[in-house]
Amino acid sequence: MAKSVDLVYYNAGGGHHAAALALQEVIRLQGRRWRVRLIDLMEVLDPKGRLHKLTGLAQEPRLLQGMVRLGHAWMLRTLQQHWLGTEPELVVSLVPHFNRVLCESLGSTLPGVPFATVLTDMADPPPHCWIEPGLRQHLVCGTPHAVAQARGAGCPDHRVWPTSGMVLRPSFYRTAEVDRTAALKALGLNPARPTALVMFGGRGSTQMLAIAKALPDVQLILLCGHNDALADRLRVLPTQARHAVVAFTPDVCRCMDLADFFIGKAGPGCLSEAVQMGLPILTFENSRALAHERYNVDWVREHRIGLVLKSVRSIRPGTLEMIGHLPEFQARMRLIDNRAVFEVADILASLMRSACDPAPHRFIPTTALAAA
Repeated sequence: MAKSVDLVYYNAGGGHHAAALALQEVIRLQGRRWRVRLIDLMEVLDPKGRLHKLTGLAQEPRLLQGMVRLGHAWMLRTLQQHWLGTEPELVVSLVPHFNRVLCESLGSTLPGVPFATVLTDMADPPPHCWIEPGLRQHLVCGTPHAVAQARGAGCPDHRVWPTSGMVLRPSFYRTAEVDRTAALKALGLNPARPTALVMFGGRGSTQMLAIAKALPDVQLILLCGHNDALADRLRVLPTQARHAVVAFTPDVCRCMDLADFFIGKAGPGCLSEAVQMGLPILTFENSRALAHERYNVDWVREHRIGLVLKSVRSIRPGTLEMIGHLPEFQARMRLIDNRAVFEVADILASLMRSACDPAPHRFIPTTALAAA
């Protein structure tokens, strides 16, 4: 009989759901005989959308954490009833803030069923975000920094699982034969010129307008996501070099394959996708950065795979510096080998074996960063 694995996510920016879909896909591709269920946590806890209206979810983390603590008792009861009705054999959280109530509700209802949290951020912004001390919680950490945080919070080594990066969709690992010259020409771009891919998530950002205005003579591919109004404004900007404006596309990796470097926000997903596609990074550090993204710019600096700018006002000198040193940045990018999505699938298999067998199992990914 197929084993039931629940992947818990919620839609707060898209990264949690994307990680769940990536794991579901790689489990299917690997032919594992598991019944994978994607569980939208908000549909279980908040089917009428009241919590979302009160907190805005990830937009106000402190308010959300306060609401989670105040609502712990009713959330616990709701989740206990959910687990009794579904009886999973492994629960995997891909969300922050709710891990204490998820873990305690599962442990009190189905003792012995493993609970794992896969961080979709490069670091944990404490308190009560990803790492909750004192829980029977397995923590899957994609950076040495997150591993150190977990151990520093008192999590025992046998519950801390290092991987070599963030979870990405399997499509980022498929090598397709692409006629890059023809594809660039199809977008009206010059294959002989350096090309930057500009991306600020699924809704774009007005910062893209400032970037395009500051770089009229630099060839750009601007991914606007679902923001059609932004795409329209970008298309009418006067430029000396061609700017290809792309509305929503599910094939982000193909667009990245046509570029030479990346310009965008310091989100863990954006940065990890850029690295996987070999694109050196131009990103920004400022006081408005979300708490869970502040470590990410340090990660870029530590690996020397890009430039961190104080604001969009520095984009022109930063871009010229990037273009002047592209081969050096690209060489350092090739030193990073992120196989996290495959490693996590192996970790989940190990956890299920351990639940059925009292003998200890320990998966150590061969591609995990040595510093972990």
